[in-house]
Amino acid sequence: MVTIKQVSEHAKVSSATVSRVINNADSVKPDTRKLVEKAMRDLGYRPNSIAQSLASNKTQTVGYVVPQLHGSFFGSMMSGSEQVLRMANKHMFITIGHSNEEHEIEAVEALLMRRCDALILHLEAVSDDYLIDLAKQNVPFVLVNRYIEEIGDNCISLDNRTGGYLATKELIGAGHRDIAYIAGELWKADAKERLEGHLLALSEANIEADQRLVYEGDFQVHAGVEGIEYLLETKVPFTAVACGNDEMASGAIGCLRDHGFDIPKDYSVVGFDNVEFSNYLTPKLTTIEYPMREIGIMAAKWILNRAYENNRMELQHVIQPRLIVRDSVRTL
Repeated sequence: MVTIKQVSEHAKVSSATVSRVINNADSVKPDTRKLVEKAMRDLGYRPNSIAQSLASNKTQTVGYVVPQLHGSFFGSMMSGSEQVLRMANKHMFITIGHSNEEHEIEAVEALLMRRCDALILHLEAVSDDYLIDLAKQNVPFVLVNRYIEEIGDNCISLDNRTGGYLATKELIGAGHRDIAYIAGELWKADAKERLEGHLLALSEANIEADQRLVYEGDFQVHAGVEGIEYLLETKVPFTAVACGNDEMASGAIGCLRDHGFDIPKDYSVVGFDNVEFSNYLTPKLTTIEYPMREIGIMAAKWILNRAYENNRMELQHVIQPRLIVRDSVRTL
C-alpha cells in the first residue's frame, strides 16, 4: 500500500505538504498542488478516509433526506446543495423518507450511524418535538421547506402562504371569482399554507370560499386528474383552478382537455413550483416560482457555516416566491 511518505519522496516535498494537499488547505501553492496530485496519480495513492476521519473527527460527508426521488423538484434542490458542497470537498449521502414518520426517523438515524458531519432534512411526517429534541442533541442539521419556531435558526423555507396568495390573486386580477383549488395533502405544512394563501386572497376580494371547490390531492399528476373529475361532478360552476403544485396542474390541464375544454378559453389554470416542464406544457403554465435550487444552495451554505465553521456564507432563512406569468390564465 502506497504511503504519504512515498508520495512526498516522489514529489520531492515534505509529508506535511502532501497532507495539506489531501486536506485541500489554502496555503498550498498551485504548482506544488499539481506536483503532489501527479505523484499520487503516478503511484496510485488514495487517501484513507477512515483514518482521516478518526484524526479530524470529521468524515467530510453530509447526509440528505428527501421524501422521494420522483419528479424534478428534489433533483433541483439536491443539485444546488451538491454544487456548493462539492466545491468545499464534501460529499452527500442521500436517503429517502417516503413522507412516513417511521421511515424518516430510520433515515435520519442511519445517516447519523454513518457518522455524517451534518444533515440536510426535508421531512414531512416526523413531529416538531422529534426535530426539537434532535437539535438539543447538538446534531448539526438544517430543515428545508418547513418552519418550526423553536428551532427557527435551523430552518430554511419558502413563504408558501404568500405563494398561494399570489396564485389566486392572479386569477382574481384576471376577473375570475369562481375559483377552485386542488391541494396537496393538507397534513403537510406546505400544502396547508398554500391553501391558506388561496383563502386569504378570496377573503380580501370579498369572495366567499366554497368548500365544494376544494379538493385534497397528493401533489402527484393523478391528483390533478382526480381533482378535476371531482370538481366537474359537483356541478358547482368555476372558471379557474389553482393547483398546489405544477404536477397536479399538468394533470388538471390534461383532464380538462380530455373533457373537450380549451385552456385557457374555458378554464384558467395556475400551478406552483415552476418546475422545468411547466414552460413546455400547452399552454405554457402560469405558476409560482419555488426556487428549489436556491434553497438547496442555501441549505448547503448553512451546513458549511455551522458544521464546518465557515462563517463567510450569507444565509437567508425565508425565501420569497414570485409569480411567473405565462399563457394558462385568460382575462374575463
